[in-house]
Amino acid sequence: AGHTIVTPQPSLCSLISPDPACRRMMGLALRNVTLTLLCDGKPLFTEQGEALFTHFGLSGPLVLSASAHMDFARDRYAAHIDLKPALDEEKLDARLLRDFGERANQDVSNALGALVPRSMIPVMAERTGIDGQTKVRDIRREQRRRLLDALKDFTVDISGPRPVEEAIVTAGGVKVSQVDPKTMQSKLVQGLYFAGELLDVD
Repeated sequence: AGHTIVTPQPSLCSLISPDPACRRMMGLALRNVTLTLLCDGKPLFTEQGEALFTHFGLSGPLVLSASAHMDFARDRYAAHIDLKPALDEEKLDARLLRDFGERANQDVSNALGALVPRSMIPVMAERTGIDGQTKVRDIRREQRRRLLDALKDFTVDISGPRPVEEAIVTAGGVKVSQVDPKTMQSKLVQGLYFAGELLDVD
């Protein structure tokens, strides 16, 4: 009927990641973390809450909310997770020093249990380049810095959304500027009305 149709795409959906670490940690729910979604390197969305690692990538309330801001046809995305949002870098470094001081004779893999969930420990060890069997007393300053960076900025690349059939809602549809918001009647065709998923509103 002459209307502009914005290409429909999934919204409020889980996200696919090529990162094999997600599959290794599938089922792990993170609580009270901050997720920042970067679009081509620029922040697009930031919120604190819960996220979930799955066999395909990321899910959970934070991820669903973030997905509503994404245009999968055009841009590249990465999820940056702050695992310790209540602590700034200085306070987190002080906690690392304190924890490491108390656990000087333990293996790193054991000491990390006080900082991250058990299933995340091997991934953190890999990302920081610290052998899990290393004694805490032998960790160098630059290794501690890499650990701090990983705790404050755990990055997961995003390759796309899960199938539209799994999405809670869709974005896309009849362009809203062509519809009168007071009556929902088309501005182009008298007597034609649109509502719900037909409209580019998610």
